[in-house]
Amino acid sequence: MTLVLLLLLAAIGLGITGLVVGGLFYLFIIGVVVFLADLVFLGTRLRQGGRRPVR
Repeated sequence: MTLVLLLLLAAIGLGITGLVVGGLFYLFIIGVVVFLADLVFLGTRLRQGGRRPVR
């Protein structure tokens, strides 16, 4: 869960920086891509549920 929150904070930071600073729109695009990847990662983690691998 820490990784999800870290990626979310990175996406928000990149998005805000990309919109505020002129000429750095590519940072906004990278922020959106990181945010979408974070949503996919979170979805796969939640779909697996609480099941742990059998040892």
